[in-house]
Amino acid sequence: MSIVKREPLPAWRKMLVPLAAVLTTLLISVIPILIAGGDLWKSFYYLFYGALGTRYNLLETLVKASPLILTGLAVAFAFRAKFWNIGAEGQLLAGALMATVVGIKWQWLPGFLALPAVMIFGFLAGGLWAAIPAVLKTKLNVDDVVSTLLLNYVMLYIMGALLFGPLQQPGSSWPRSPEIVELAKYPVLLARSRFHLGIPLALVMVFVIWFINKKTVFGFRSRAVGINRRASLFGGIKTNSVILWTALISGGLAGLAGVGELCAIQYRLISDISPGYGYTGIVIAMLGNLHPIGVLFASLFFSVIIVGAQTMSRMTGVPSYIAEVIQGVALIVMLVFLLFTEYRLRVVKK
Repeated sequence: MSIVKREPLPAWRKMLVPLAAVLTTLLISVIPILIAGGDLWKSFYYLFYGALGTRYNLLETLVKASPLILTGLAVAFAFRAKFWNIGAEGQLLAGALMATVVGIKWQWLPGFLALPAVMIFGFLAGGLWAAIPAVLKTKLNVDDVVSTLLLNYVMLYIMGALLFGPLQQPGSSWPRSPEIVELAKYPVLLARSRFHLGIPLALVMVFVIWFINKKTVFGFRSRAVGINRRASLFGGIKTNSVILWTALISGGLAGLAGVGELCAIQYRLISDISPGYGYTGIVIAMLGNLHPIGVLFASLFFSVIIVGAQTMSRMTGVPSYIAEVIQGVALIVMLVFLLFTEYRLRVVKK
């Protein structure tokens, strides 16, 4: 018996793989729910009702999906070019940190420039933070998995040092900054909700990344580098440049997620501004099969699970940590599905 590579699947069958992974994940999730002593049907009912059952719940699900979409896109865009960006969490923090500095310190800016400034500088901060491991990879052949992962902790400690130093709110003993100026905050688009500008912005980014991937020369070059970097180099593609620009865009998307959490949710920088959105983005990118539309639906699925788990916990007693279990199961299931769509077992007759 040997393992051989399969013929490429038709596009419509590739689209079914994430859906099958989600359904399989929900089936497997029955086990931890039962172990926790929850009523199965009641638990699933409140899981989805808590995320989709009312206008408020639905809008909160979309609010939670916004940073997940951006970090998922960041990881998917990088992975497509085989730049293994595990550092979306640090890039998110870099974006939030720079947006805080702009939103607090640069009050001399004209009012109408405040919001564009925090978005642009947040994007650039995330992009430049991702460019560091990209340069190390292309110039010194440093493993990008290790460098991007370690830079998460570097940025976390930089932010912590600033929150206990120059950026700390005067008179406060907590690691938090002063509130950003009003004009730097994302506007709320629907009354009696937290539905903010960052949500349609995340949807626009889905289209932008899809357009780059499918309709531009850079998208073609990025895909080529991801398939075979050496062959791309012989074909005349400047692979180092492609990886660097991929890192800048990928980190910038994660930085925008940090800007959104600062300017629409917290309004000030705090040490736990991200509950791990950057790491969750890795799972979302894989579940979405590295496709922007897949990332969108995977983000919505994860958002439903995260938001709905709170209601399920209150109504059934099942711990809300079940959401993290489901996320982990989703990653494992998707990886298994991808393995069997790429390879198959062949019986070798002797």
